[in-house]
Amino acid sequence: MAYHEVEFLTSSPKVEDCPQTDLPEFVLAGRSNVGKSSLINALVDRKKAAYVGNKPGKTRFLNFFKVDNRCIFVDVPGYGFANRSQKELIQFGEMMDGYFTNRQHLRALILIVDYRHKPTKDDITMIEYARELHMSIVVVATKKDKCKRSELSKLKKCISETLGVPTTSILDFSSTEKEGVDELWGIIDSFINDK
Repeated sequence: MAYHEVEFLTSSPKVEDCPQTDLPEFVLAGRSNVGKSSLINALVDRKKAAYVGNKPGKTRFLNFFKVDNRCIFVDVPGYGFANRSQKELIQFGEMMDGYFTNRQHLRALILIVDYRHKPTKDDITMIEYARELHMSIVVVATKKDKCKRSELSKLKKCISETLGVPTTSILDFSSTEKEGVDELWGIIDSFINDK
């Protein structure tokens, strides 16, 4: 696994506070506690590049990480967390809408789902929203190491049918086993190089 330089740039509550760079951006989205921060940490081979909390819903703002001076990872708040107030949910929607429609260097949505669970209505809303904006979408199924091998194909088929993507395009990922790290970097690199 290659060494990666990672720099936390900022945590932005509003789109107008987001850092201005010319680097390609990749937004990582998924429901609360799906493993977004762990995925970022696995990609950059660090234990604490992104905060991993025991409680879901810790990420509240848009968190920007510059990696190898080649790209930006944007960790967004997990959706579907029940303890969020109506006001917070509206603010989250406005923040995400502003981000998606205003970031000209955004290359792809990396939609993160938990291998063990059927994608939620929020996951479906997110992928449909990205399709409406004609964004490139990468679906990553995390926590593969927590699944029984005999159930993997059934679980992946459920993700595929729910999100309307081919099973072959769903990337298996395990942050603890480092499975899928090189494959995901290969996909990210292809977007970076396709200018």
